[in-house]
Amino acid sequence: MGAGQDNKGSEELLEFLKRKRGLDFTGYKRSSLSRRIRKRMLEANIENYAEYMDKLEVDPDEFVHLFNTILINVTRFYRDPEAWWFLREEIIPDIIRLKSGDAPIRIWCAGSASGEEAYSVAMLLAEALGMGQFKNRVKIYATDIDEDALFAARQATFERRHVEGIPPDLLEKYFEQIGSRYTFRQEPRREVIFGRHNLIQDAPISRIDLLICRNVLMYLNAETQSQVLTRFHFALNPNGYLFLGKAEMLIRHSNLFSPESLEYRVFTKMPQANLRDRLLLMNQVHHEVDAGQYLNVVRVRDSSFELSPLAQIVLDKQRHVVLINERAGNLFHLSARDLGRPFQDLEISYRPVELRATLDQAEQNKEPITIDDVEIRAEADKMRFITVHIVPLVDPSAGVLGISINFQDVSDHKHLQQRLQRANQELETAMEEVQSTNEELETTNEELQSTIEELETTNEELQSSNEELETMNEELQSTNQELETVNAELRTLNREFDEVNAFLEAIMYSLPGAVIVLDQELCIVHWDKKSEDFWGLRAEEVSGQHFLNLDIGLPVEKLRKPINNCLRAQSPCADVTVESRNRRGQDFRCAVSITPLERDDRFIQGVILVMQEAGAQ
Repeated sequence: MGAGQDNKGSEELLEFLKRKRGLDFTGYKRSSLSRRIRKRMLEANIENYAEYMDKLEVDPDEFVHLFNTILINVTRFYRDPEAWWFLREEIIPDIIRLKSGDAPIRIWCAGSASGEEAYSVAMLLAEALGMGQFKNRVKIYATDIDEDALFAARQATFERRHVEGIPPDLLEKYFEQIGSRYTFRQEPRREVIFGRHNLIQDAPISRIDLLICRNVLMYLNAETQSQVLTRFHFALNPNGYLFLGKAEMLIRHSNLFSPESLEYRVFTKMPQANLRDRLLLMNQVHHEVDAGQYLNVVRVRDSSFELSPLAQIVLDKQRHVVLINERAGNLFHLSARDLGRPFQDLEISYRPVELRATLDQAEQNKEPITIDDVEIRAEADKMRFITVHIVPLVDPSAGVLGISINFQDVSDHKHLQQRLQRANQELETAMEEVQSTNEELETTNEELQSTIEELETTNEELQSSNEELETMNEELQSTNQELETVNAELRTLNREFDEVNAFLEAIMYSLPGAVIVLDQELCIVHWDKKSEDFWGLRAEEVSGQHFLNLDIGLPVEKLRKPINNCLRAQSPCADVTVESRNRRGQDFRCAVSITPLERDDRFIQGVILVMQEAGAQ
C-alpha cells in the first residue's frame, strides 16, 4: 500500500470512528495515531483499512480493542516522584494559603486514565488539610475519554505492583488490603468524581485551582494543543496552576502560562495582556532663536526624517500627504509627485493592508495603533514583513494636527522567530516522540510481564502433565509386561492350534477321496486339496459360496435332495454316484458319500461330502 493510499485510508477510518462512535481523533498527531492503528490492524490480521472498517461494522468488541490501543492509558501513582514532591512542598501549600477561610479547592485531573493521578493528589491534599477539611473543601474532578478506563478508576482497586510507588505510610493510611489487592478507602474516595470528557470537543470545567494533565498534550497536533491550552487557561482561577508531563514544555504558549518550575513542568496562569497606550509626546520649544539657528534646526529635522531607518509618511488633518522620506519612497514606489495627493488615492492606503479605517480609529481615539506582521513583496519578488505604527499627531490646544504612518521592517526578526519556532516545534516533536516511545516501551514491558506470568503458569501445568505422563508410562509398562505374557500364551496356543490343524490336514489328506464340508445353508466351509485337483477351483475361490451354485463338472442338483435329507436327519448318510467331468475334461463316474456333521449334543450343523472316482479303492 502506497503512502498516499495509506493516508487516505487512515483519514477515512478516523471519519468512520467520528460518525459511528462520536470520537474525534482528528486532532491527534497523525504519525503516532497511524502507528497505533496499524498495530491493532496487524493484531487483527488485517492489512486493508476498508476490510478493517468492515470488521468494526460486524464486531462491536473490536472498537474496544482499537480504543485501548489508541488511548495508551499508562499511568501510576506518583509518576516522576520529584515533581509530585515539589507539588506537595510548594504548590499545594500556596493554593491553601491563597484560599481564605473555608473556600472550596477544586482540582481537575484531565486524561486521568485508571485514576492513579487523581488518588495521588487526593492523598497529598488530605495530608495537607486533614481529613475533616479535605471532605468539606476539596473536589477532585477526574476525566477521560475512555469509558473502560473510567470504569476501572471508579472501582479504586489496584494490584500490588500498581501501588509500589506509594510511600508505605500513605499506603497503610489510605488503602485497605484485601488479599493481594489494595482498595482506596471510602472516606477520601467520595471527594473524587470521575466523568467522561473530551478535551477537544467538550467545554472545560471552570474555577480550577490545580489542573493536572500529564502526557496528554504530546499526542495532539500543534493546532489542537493551542485549542486545549486556551480552554485550560479559561478553566483556571487567576492564581491557578497547570501540572504537565516531562515532555510538555509550552514554549509556544508563553502568553497563556509562565513557568513556576520548568524542571517539574509546573506553570501558572498568565493574565490576558492589554494593549499598552502609546502616546506621542510633542514638546513645544518657546525659546526665541535667530534665523540661522532656526534654519539649522530645520536642516537637522529634515535630515533626521529622510535618513530614518523607518519608512515614514506624514498626513495632514485632511489626509493629504505632506511628507515622504526616502525609505518610504523606495519601499512603496512613491515620489515627490505624490506630495499633496489625498492618501486614499495611493495604493499604499489599501495594499498590502487596509489603512483607511485604521486611520479613522486612531484619529477618533487619539491613540497610536500598531498592525503587526504585514507581508509585502519587495525587490526580486522577495517576501518581507513589516510592522505599521499609526500615530496621531496631537496638539493639546488644537487637537489632531495630522497622522504619522511608520513602517518598521521586521523581516529579520520574523525569520529568526519562524526559525526558532520551527526549531522549538521539532524539539517538542522529538521529545514527544521519545516520550511516546517510552510509553509504548512501558506498555510492552507490562505485556512482557504478563506473558512471563502466563509462561510460568504454563510451565507449572506442563510439570503436572509430565508427572501424570510418567505415572501413565509406568502403568503402560506394567500393561505391556502383562500383554507380553498374554502374547506368549497366545503364541503357545497358536502353535498347538497349528499342530492340531496339521494333524487334521493329515487326516483329511489320508482319506481316499476329496472332502468338502458345508454348513446348514449349504455354503462351503472346507475345500481340501483333492477337491482343488478334481474340480480346478482353489479353496479361497469357493470359500463361503453356495455349493449348489458352483459351475463345476459335478451335477450338484442331483445331490440337493440327499444333502437336505441328511440336514433334516431323515437319513443318517447317503451314497450317490453321478456322471461327472473333472478339471481336465475327462468324464468319470463320481461316488459321493454324504454324512451329517454333528456336535456332541446330536445337533446337525452341516454335512460332509467325500468324493472319489467310482470303483477306486
